[in-house]
Amino acid sequence: MAFNANEFNSAEALGQDRKHVWHHLSQHKPYENSDPLMIVKGEGMRVWDAKGKEYLDAVSGAVWTVNVGYGRTEIADAVRDQLVTMNYFAQTAGNIPAAQFAERLIEKMPGMSRVYYSNSGSEANEKAFKIVRQIAEKKYGGKKHKILFRERDYHGTTITALSATGQFERKAQYGPFTPGFVEVPHCCEYRAQDGADLDNYGVWAADEIEKVILAEGADTVGALCLEPITAGGGVIEPPQGYWDRVQEICKKYDILLHIDEVVCGLGRTGKWFGYQHYGIKPDMVTMAKGVASGYAAISCTVTTEEVFEAFKEDDDARLGYFRDISTFGGCTAGPAAALVNLEIIERENLLENVTQQGEYLRGRLNQLMEKYDIIGDVRGKGLFAGFELVKDRTTKEPVDEGVSVAIAGHCMKNGVIIGRTNRSFKEYNNTICLSPALIATQADIDTIVDALDAAMAEVCPNS
Repeated sequence: MAFNANEFNSAEALGQDRKHVWHHLSQHKPYENSDPLMIVKGEGMRVWDAKGKEYLDAVSGAVWTVNVGYGRTEIADAVRDQLVTMNYFAQTAGNIPAAQFAERLIEKMPGMSRVYYSNSGSEANEKAFKIVRQIAEKKYGGKKHKILFRERDYHGTTITALSATGQFERKAQYGPFTPGFVEVPHCCEYRAQDGADLDNYGVWAADEIEKVILAEGADTVGALCLEPITAGGGVIEPPQGYWDRVQEICKKYDILLHIDEVVCGLGRTGKWFGYQHYGIKPDMVTMAKGVASGYAAISCTVTTEEVFEAFKEDDDARLGYFRDISTFGGCTAGPAAALVNLEIIERENLLENVTQQGEYLRGRLNQLMEKYDIIGDVRGKGLFAGFELVKDRTTKEPVDEGVSVAIAGHCMKNGVIIGRTNRSFKEYNNTICLSPALIATQADIDTIVDALDAAMAEVCPNS
């Protein structure tokens, strides 16, 4: 598809951006002498910048979001039509697309029952944390209020969501944090902790959670918040036995299990939700990003009926209900877009495509690993993959972050946008991350891996 940059006044827009826009996750000093990247058009798997350069997007909008690809006019049309009919009313009242999407969503989540709307993953997780805290107050006199989170997991950018995040550099300079959040050890088998049982690592890693619960006091712990597959922390799939044991522990100590599906949800791993690969029965599930593929802002905090019923008790009519509101949770654009997004995934059999293309992607990455000793580990599920870069496969010493920066930069220069762990840890910013749209073809996968091959041949030729 040809793209004419002259359709836009790109020079004017770039000047306005450089003068007034504060970009996410960006050091702006380099922009004093050069233009920031400005993406102005998208179609399918491709995007174009303000200067007309074309890229294959291997990270779904840079943050695992545009699941069904760019240029979906039927989603845009549905949003437009809905906004003309009724754009907004606070969620103290209902609206038709919110009711319809809630029903369709719950159909995909056996055991779950209720949907609370907000507008970002961070906010969805905040709602879950508030639910835990209010249940602790109502049922346990405030004692069972602590929330456990896992080292290397990420749960959002607000102060409280960061309080539940196991990534040092993302949290640096933003403390003090909300009290009552306690970290449990990671479950990355490739980076197994000293003294771990490597023959049964999944169970061992889960048992480490139980040790934290007992140290804190089980009667003080209200919830355990985990990603089904760690995303920005290095694309870490929990090992066999982990999730079964985690659920046993939560049931044993009456701890709510909160699964953060902000990245994995809505098809990324080949099932509707990542947790569905492992037989998990959560109490709460949070989601955002792929819910509407970025065509409108929406997030959901989904709970069981049992959790919902806890807020119908008549212990205090004034304070007993869930006293929370999200302003833009009442915007109808989100559920209107989400409905069509879900329909596209079904109609185009994208879950099957994710499984097929994900297997092909893993195969190609394993071939790349055979070629370059700098790749220490390949992991992931579906169209959600990553590989660690190491100085030595025996010692597993991670490369400096500059190596992954150089590889990503080389791919960008050659028209492929890839992801990487970015200033998250003291030493493990060494994972290349891939999350192409669910519509990716074998040819798209080949383009992505070929670009990585070329980048690594130049950046680390002796590996």
